Amino acid sequence: MKNYLEFEKEIKNLEEKVENLKSPYGSEGISEVDTNKIKKTQEEINEKLKQTYANLNSWQKTLVARHEDRPKANFYIKKIFSQFTLLSGDRYFGDDKSVIAGFGLIDKKSVLIIGQEKGDDLNSRIERNFGMMRPEGYRKCIRLMKLADRFQIPVISFIDTPGAYPGIGAEQRGQASAIANSIEQSMSLTVPNISVIIGEGGSGGAIALASSNKVIMLENSIYSVISPEGCASILWRDPSKSLQAAEAMKLTAKDLLKLKVIDEVISEPVGGAHRDPDTIASDIKHALIKSLNIFKDLSKQEIYDHRKTKFLKIGRDQGFSKSSNLRDSSLNYQKSNLQKIQENLIKYRLVYLGASLVLIAGLITSFF
Repeated sequence: MKNYLEFEKEIKNLEEKVENLKSPYGSEGISEVDTNKIKKTQEEINEKLKQTYANLNSWQKTLVARHEDRPKANFYIKKIFSQFTLLSGDRYFGDDKSVIAGFGLIDKKSVLIIGQEKGDDLNSRIERNFGMMRPEGYRKCIRLMKLADRFQIPVISFIDTPGAYPGIGAEQRGQASAIANSIEQSMSLTVPNISVIIGEGGSGGAIALASSNKVIMLENSIYSVISPEGCASILWRDPSKSLQAAEAMKLTAKDLLKLKVIDEVISEPVGGAHRDPDTIASDIKHALIKSLNIFKDLSKQEIYDHRKTKFLKIGRDQGFSKSSNLRDSSLNYQKSNLQKIQENLIKYRLVYLGASLVLIAGLITSFF
């Protein structure tokens, strides 16, 4: 049974109409199937999908990112990688089912795969804790990232979580420390790490695994420090202002690419990834292989410097930047043109003042 979002009511009605037309049983018993009418209605559905998904606002994209039928990490792992070997446990407390981790092959190359998994039905969602990781989950990832770094195996992460689990038990076991250590480990890797945000990228629960050389987002996924509902509750004490919050937070792939927080956006099939999972899985695989090839000839230090430079540049006009050549490890702060003009005016203010007085004196003299 398909699930529909609130802005897909017309599409739902049309698809139900197609299903009825496909049935050979009419009100008067067996009847002939009208293929022409089915084709015409299907074309109408496709056109409606294009119009609807081409004009989604930030809140609607948030709803698509949370769609129940949206492909999860487990689906992508099975479709993209071969010979996947699941590894469990943090060697301290236990195993966290909300994250799937292990080694596998992509394009005949070994990689470490980490996937935040929400689950597909009620039972699996409860088992997976709705994708909200506990401290033992982050510690498991840290353990495996260290192992991958030791054997020079690239790391690929699939991000899909509302955020880290906020329960008392998780806090008692060091949730904040586990997230911080996971970020530190991700940033200190000497192998390329690539993150793909396939649904929700929520708060520290996402950044703990998305501190990567390259961050890729699916077109209808989101990436933010807090949920729109949480933001609206804090700023306006009114969760109903989620749309206003979502627009202000710039949490969509398009906005984040413009802000250079992420590096690439993968277009989704018309109607979202859940309408054609195989196609989007193939596109993600192609993007991962292309990204891994970018880093294959770089040294450990060059990979580390690339990641460091990427994050130092976020939120600055120009910021700390390297040469366009990835092999150039120099790291310099590039000032904006406005900053350069301001500093020049301050440094040579007496010269400019003197030149201005001479110019004014010349103008006055010319009048007499």
